[in-house]
Amino acid sequence: MLNNFISLRYLSKVKIDGLLVLTREIKSFPHKYENKLKNKTVALLFQKPSLRTKTSFCLATSQLGGNYIYFSPEEVNLGKRESIVDVARTLSRYVNCVVLRTFSHKVITKFVSASTIPVINGLSDLLHPCQVLGDLFTLYELGRDVRKIKFVYIGDGNNVCHSFIYAFSIVGGNLTVITPKKYEPNQRILKEARDFAKISGAKLEILNNPQEGIKNADVVYTDVWVSMGKEEEEAERMKAFEKFQVNREIMQLAKKDCLVMHCLPAHRGQEITSDVLDSKNSIVFLQVENRLHTAKAILISLLGGEG
Repeated sequence: MLNNFISLRYLSKVKIDGLLVLTREIKSFPHKYENKLKNKTVALLFQKPSLRTKTSFCLATSQLGGNYIYFSPEEVNLGKRESIVDVARTLSRYVNCVVLRTFSHKVITKFVSASTIPVINGLSDLLHPCQVLGDLFTLYELGRDVRKIKFVYIGDGNNVCHSFIYAFSIVGGNLTVITPKKYEPNQRILKEARDFAKISGAKLEILNNPQEGIKNADVVYTDVWVSMGKEEEEAERMKAFEKFQVNREIMQLAKKDCLVMHCLPAHRGQEITSDVLDSKNSIVFLQVENRLHTAKAILISLLGGEG
């Protein structure tokens, strides 16, 4: 069983592979797991808006036979109306698990330090492990072995990018990150990942030239240029990223059967054009669906006695 699900950095290759296998079983035989969270309650404590994370964890909990409570940003006002530590201790007396979605990763770290129940990182400014586990499963389901393909992430070196860096460095995948110099991934995370890569055999490449990096890609992944909380940087970011758009022209450099991925929400016409997002090679909405199944796997691994 897992203790928390905060970062893929703390999972072994065996554990990540195990979660993917469990997800496949859950998706294939959902009725087998419909009572796994019986008499369990999950609290969703969100400081940021959410569509996929909220929906997937609410549905996952209920479909596994559990109960959930959702707290909007206004209801708790974490760290202002009440201290992070006190909220963590309070919820630890009421529920069995907390899904925390916050602006600052430091909030999650502090919350975990005071909590006596499992905590799931539903997104922070540093990491988005739930998204990336879902994306790894989508590739796994389609038979795309990350150890044998060229996976290209193009765009901002953000929380999703960081979680991919950890994941690929642990499982031994081939990851190319293409981003403007000023927006490269966190250097501490890169250093840790390169240490992991020495053990796993992973190949990590950080480039600043989209045309160079996307050549012969098997998968191209992108995300928004302006994340929540970065709105004041919008004008500067739009200028910096204008040559990093995933469009039909740049996709000509990738393999013909190259898959297109995006974590959503997408700003059509900015980081990706609609014709690419809606193309036959796009698996974006399969990614969306699989967030539900991996949410179930995470919850079962924390609360259901498996994994």
